[in-house]
Amino acid sequence: MQEKTTTYMSTLIELATQEMTAAIHAWFDDRLRRTDLEDAVNRTTLQMGIFNDFLLDYKPGRTTADDLDLGFEDDDARPRAPARLDDAQVRELIAPQLTALVQARLAPLVDTPMIDYRFTFRGKFQTAQGKLHLTLLEYVNDGKRQALLERIHTYIGQTLTQGKHPTKPLETFFLARHLLDPQLFPQLDVAWSIAQYERIQALNKTQPDALAKHRADIIHAITQWAENVFLPQFYDRALSAYRATAYTLKAGAAPDAQALQPIDLLLYGAVMILRHEPSYAKSKGLKFLEIARELGSERAVRMLKEGSGSFPDDAIHLKNALLECRANDVFATISITIASEEEDAYAQALAFITHLLQNGFPKSYQIKLKSKVKQYLPLKGLARSDTHRFFANALGYASLQPQLQAYARAAVETFEFYADTEGEKNCMPGSYATFGLGLLDARYFPLVQHYMAQVDEEHQSVQDQFTAAFAEKHGVTQDTIPALVACLRACTDNAKVRIQAQLEEVETLELFCQQLQGLDGYLVEHMLYPIWGKLEKLAALARKAQGRRKELLLALLAAASKADA
Repeated sequence: MQEKTTTYMSTLIELATQEMTAAIHAWFDDRLRRTDLEDAVNRTTLQMGIFNDFLLDYKPGRTTADDLDLGFEDDDARPRAPARLDDAQVRELIAPQLTALVQARLAPLVDTPMIDYRFTFRGKFQTAQGKLHLTLLEYVNDGKRQALLERIHTYIGQTLTQGKHPTKPLETFFLARHLLDPQLFPQLDVAWSIAQYERIQALNKTQPDALAKHRADIIHAITQWAENVFLPQFYDRALSAYRATAYTLKAGAAPDAQALQPIDLLLYGAVMILRHEPSYAKSKGLKFLEIARELGSERAVRMLKEGSGSFPDDAIHLKNALLECRANDVFATISITIASEEEDAYAQALAFITHLLQNGFPKSYQIKLKSKVKQYLPLKGLARSDTHRFFANALGYASLQPQLQAYARAAVETFEFYADTEGEKNCMPGSYATFGLGLLDARYFPLVQHYMAQVDEEHQSVQDQFTAAFAEKHGVTQDTIPALVACLRACTDNAKVRIQAQLEEVETLELFCQQLQGLDGYLVEHMLYPIWGKLEKLAALARKAQGRRKELLLALLAAASKADA
């Protein structure tokens, strides 16, 4: 019996080794077939090679090899059958063979563009004891490493320190990560690294779209450093594809001042996330702050109470006989207490908010309001929140309309939403002011157009209700049509805009058609749907129409059908 068991286990080890060996060979062979390796590394001086990480994930019959490990544990981490390798067998009998194989495949490639200055080979193995994680090889090409360090310092000196022009996002993609790489910079200089990140943003501030890409790469690099280098010293973490990473302070963890020196970089990353990432990502920034507080950072305590410290005191706190305003950019909240319900109180509050937004306060904020007045806009579907109430109250003062417009233009930004709205009531900052002004006066129709051009209709639908109210209030005229068409363009497919009767007039229909000229067919169809529904209904009207009206309806149908051509 003992002999049969030994033979069976030997066979199992041999089959497992063969399966993993085949996966390793397949990975290397597949990458060697690439013909663009040299072109890829020639895009920037800050890249020495393409691949630096190799993960072998052994699951009997389903072994995979990849250059990316998301870190998530699957549901098959515990064995389902008794015929599994032991941890000891993997460590002592299989791992040495796999390491030797990878070393042999790696050796002729280390000086080629295929391999970066470093290369890590890791394995995850399903065993009888569960999931076994091993780092099997950590290779560093010191020649490439030294060359990369020289290139980094040359780039920083010439392009960042002395440079005066926008930089390339690809360069930031690599540099942001290199600065936090322990193999390149064993002694992390937090202040110096942050200075480089700030310089990148300063050089690219004239190009908002590019700046957003640079910031995203800086945030990603700091997040990866925090989660994979800094925090694992003090925390056990549970990764999941379905929920936020859970951090548990290690038993007996008592980090000293030396170990906590880099905590300012964690705080810098937290503020970057809170100020520049979309709403759904901000929870990670708050988590980093809470962890820093738990680790004993007094600065984190102050930030959670008073804000990041990025704004002067007079910008985040205002108090007089009329009102008190207090802002916290960490929680993206502006607390306003109106002591005296009068025009100047709201004027001061609007100036306070607008100044903050113009100077980098998170756009996805909310107002916490204490006021005796409870006004709301005459629109269905809007959240009856403090933020909504503040702007509805301010709209009651006609002299504040220009100031409300200035606020709206400072607030409007795609992919940002008031923090106290969600679901069907989700709305972009600036919504309440824009809607109120757009319903009040034709002077603000250009503001409506500006707002609608920024709407992300996949994540908000309140523009549907505004468009219906706008059409009912102002009708379809030469003055209103540009704004109305901008609204229709931003509407969802659930919008209903009752202007068919007004478009019975040939002159009005002609104006409407002119606004749709040159647009893509799918967009024209999208804009016609809230008015007539499916194109078949419009086609039926066209068949019954006569003269110029028939020509115009047919022209609309033709414009909407261009996408099918």
